[in-house]
Amino acid sequence: MKQLIITSDDFGLSSGVNRAVEQAWKNGILTCASIMPGAPAFAEAVKIARRNPALQVGLHLTLVQGMSVLPPNELLGLVDAKGNFSSNPVTTGFKYFMDRALYCQLKREIGAQIKKVIDAGINLTHIDGHLNIHLHPTVFRILLELMPQYGIKTFRLAKERLSHNLQFNSERKFGKYLENFIFGRLTDKARPELERLGIEYAGEVKGVLSSGRMTEEYLLNIIDDLQDGLTEIYFHPGILPDKEISRLMPDYRHQEELAAITSQQVKAKLEYLQIRVQNYRGEVKC
Repeated sequence: MKQLIITSDDFGLSSGVNRAVEQAWKNGILTCASIMPGAPAFAEAVKIARRNPALQVGLHLTLVQGMSVLPPNELLGLVDAKGNFSSNPVTTGFKYFMDRALYCQLKREIGAQIKKVIDAGINLTHIDGHLNIHLHPTVFRILLELMPQYGIKTFRLAKERLSHNLQFNSERKFGKYLENFIFGRLTDKARPELERLGIEYAGEVKGVLSSGRMTEEYLLNIIDDLQDGLTEIYFHPGILPDKEISRLMPDYRHQEELAAITSQQVKAKLEYLQIRVQNYRGEVKC
């Protein structure tokens, strides 16, 4: 049987994202949303989650291109005076790996992000990360310790079939080859550790290589050849105008991604192919 999880990232980033999440949940095939606890519209996202309790919410761990939960004076090596993480994922990744003195600060901040979501009354069940920072070796080592403490049972890996992606979207080939290599190696190293702890994951995750470009046409093409078992597809839906997402992701097709999740043609094709749309808990959407 083919099972499919549909997730929205960046829940809480802005009102435009939050409204898109609720719309995709009510009118589309969305089953999960990953929340950013330090983001400006976190409180609004919590209200949406509370009035839609069947929408599964996970942590979108944010340690780059975002705001911290702990005050800046407790994270002097991680954030600026306003609590902003670096916006450069490459230099940030090297810094987190090379500067071992940051380990304790990272652990406190990661724990604070998990705790903020739980304290808001959300049954936190899965973890992924902004720009896939959750797979960074230092961050992942911390998560291996914290996930069992907080009862988190599912985790997003980031391995996607490159050939399948390029069949329908040949843009950015070099970048995709590089991302496929990096995230593939990180996933291969992470998988045995997750299995050791009994933490579940999807066999393939789509959205890694065409992030921000998960259009209806692309979605209709890729669901023809989903692998058996569990697949996750993640999106970045949004409703414009929205200054925050336009500033941070000017080239993302937010409204097209929302249209893909709410497409009746996509829903009909999933039903025709007998693909079960569910969340990480196994609860069926359609």
